[in-house]
Amino acid sequence: MEKIRLDIIGMSYSQSQSGAYALILGERDGNRRLPIIIGGFEAQSIAIELEKIRTPRPLTHDLFKTFADAYSIEISEVVISKFSEGVFYAKLVCTDGRKVEEVDSRTSDAIALALRFGCPVYTYESIMTAAGILMEEEADLLRHDEPAREEDPADQVSYTDATPTELREMLQNAIENEEYEKASKIRDELNKRK
Repeated sequence: MEKIRLDIIGMSYSQSQSGAYALILGERDGNRRLPIIIGGFEAQSIAIELEKIRTPRPLTHDLFKTFADAYSIEISEVVISKFSEGVFYAKLVCTDGRKVEEVDSRTSDAIALALRFGCPVYTYESIMTAAGILMEEEADLLRHDEPAREEDPADQVSYTDATPTELREMLQNAIENEEYEKASKIRDELNKRK
């Protein structure tokens, strides 16, 4: 089975589950997104590594990396290998230089470790077909029979004039409507103000 390479597109607070986050993975050579609901601890661990923040004490995923390094174990890739009843399953493909082992993992932990080991994340076409989302803007480009829609000037909002509360509300609306590009611009504006 051919694997599809995934990249982290973003992460946001989940509207469907309290205390959870939506991790958005996107196929590297395509326009589909794979949203995965993860817990708060894993979201924090992923965000800390994405932002290259160093904590005074190692988090669990940092400890795992240090332990693996001490025994010359590498994670060569992460594969999101199964999607069943709304749950994603992942495998860590590990090697000590002599043999390769696949280790079962929660997808959120696998992504957190993939970031620390600098290894690629993959999935299969069957999973992208079952759980992937084609981005609306990109889907519009694929519709040849519809005329191109001009952008409404009312949609062009100046984020610099909005209050932090307004920005958080706009961010939430953008995420709910799966407007991830817009959400990332709003997030960047919020981050500039910190």
